[in-house]
Amino acid sequence: MSRTIWARGLKRALDLVVGLIVLIVVSPLLLMTMLLVKLSSPGPIFFMQVRTGRNGREFRPYKLRTMRGGRTPGSDELVPLDHPEVTAVGRILRRLKIDELPQILNVVNGDMSLIGPRPTLPEQTRAYDDFKKQRLLVRPGLTGLAQTNGNAAISWDERIKYDVYYVRHHGFRMDMLILLKTAAVILRGEERFARPFDQSPYGRQEV
Repeated sequence: MSRTIWARGLKRALDLVVGLIVLIVVSPLLLMTMLLVKLSSPGPIFFMQVRTGRNGREFRPYKLRTMRGGRTPGSDELVPLDHPEVTAVGRILRRLKIDELPQILNVVNGDMSLIGPRPTLPEQTRAYDDFKKQRLLVRPGLTGLAQTNGNAAISWDERIKYDVYYVRHHGFRMDMLILLKTAAVILRGEERFARPFDQSPYGRQEV
């Protein structure tokens, strides 16, 4: 399949069809976890923070709240599973990535894609150099190449390299491989798949 055809139309069509199917299938799980979030600690059900999407367009991704109500982490703050502000329910949701399932709604309405770089804060994207700005050429994703190669277990600069590689080379085959590997990452944990970009097959291709 032509990468150009995939990037210009078929990828969005797949996002819409698969997104709607997944939304229907996971609706019972979402309703149950929304109730758990509400009952486990005071505060809103959703955490919605402005992020930057394709071509710099700002939007608000849906995410189940995993920290105590009113707590908004800073742009440079890391929030590990054992962070004292993460609730007991939130730790489970984060570990299994269930807190990000509501972003299927963002996929359906076109703000996000199933696969792509994760959306970041506006203050971060305003500081991007030309290399990092390439992340903004595609829709941000629920999962991506960086997420299946370590995510928070590798540095931010390493994640950027994976994201830019994805923007330059993504196609149907790569997207399907990322989807399959995402399931393995959820089951086994990010740390098992962590590796610097230069030590990955993608980094060796760039040399």
